[in-house]
Amino acid sequence: MAKATPELISALQRTITNLEKGSPYEWGHMGSCNCGNLAQEITKLSKQEIHEYAMRGRGDWNDQIMDFCPTSGMPMDLLISQLLEFGLTREDLMNLEKLRDPEILERLPKDQKYLKHNNKSHVILYMKTWMRLLEEQLANSISIDISINETVTV
Repeated sequence: MAKATPELISALQRTITNLEKGSPYEWGHMGSCNCGNLAQEITKLSKQEIHEYAMRGRGDWNDQIMDFCPTSGMPMDLLISQLLEFGLTREDLMNLEKLRDPEILERLPKDQKYLKHNNKSHVILYMKTWMRLLEEQLANSISIDISINETVTV
């Protein structure tokens, strides 16, 4: 799973907010699907630019992630490289596109464990749950040394 960073948590929060406020969502569009919406926030590319990059390759996000070659120079590979440099893993991206990360799904309420990968409200729930998981991981990774060295002078 991705390394929990404030930047990734913030990108997820912005993506969630945008989706809740009506950002275009269309699972069949590479720039406005699950990965496409998060990629917009991280790369600052438009949904159209992302879609155009993807159309130069073959298949959906999962196919392009599986075929990813960091040295190809293909626009979609450069975009995926940016997402990986941001701290995401290829598995994170494939799981986001299909809403299938077991660790995230385990945290969902019992009546909401079966998500449809192309349902906007399910994507938002998945991202919120993922964001909370990352927030917990980040909080648990922080340690503060509060010991105070006192010297007594006589």
